[in-house]
Amino acid sequence: HVQLVESGGGSVQIGGSLTLACAASGLTYTLYCIGWFRQAPGKEREGVAVIDSGTGRTVYADSVKGRFTISQDNGKKTVYLQMNSLEPEDTAMYYCAVHLRGLRDTCAQSVGDFRYWGQGTQVTVS
Repeated sequence: HVQLVESGGGSVQIGGSLTLACAASGLTYTLYCIGWFRQAPGKEREGVAVIDSGTGRTVYADSVKGRFTISQDNGKKTVYLQMNSLEPEDTAMYYCAVHLRGLRDTCAQSVGDFRYWGQGTQVTVS
């Protein structure tokens, strides 16, 4: 049973930085996509950044490219999201999620592909 626990959210000033962490447990499968999604009040959940556990390939939303960096520590089954130059539009609940991919699959930011979700951590930029 896969469990994801996010941490690192909080309140930050415009232009500030935060680092989110997501610790996965029960994740014995070696090929998976793990990433970050966010949902602001009244808006749909959207992909922020995803990383492939096997290849290290990353995918970013256009709105965060150049500002956010996703990374992973496979040994610790932990994924990080370094967020710089934060803007009010980044305010949202941030969720970590995992998609167990097939051998020939590639990782994308399709919300429906991700089966396992954390409880979320709030990021507020003002």
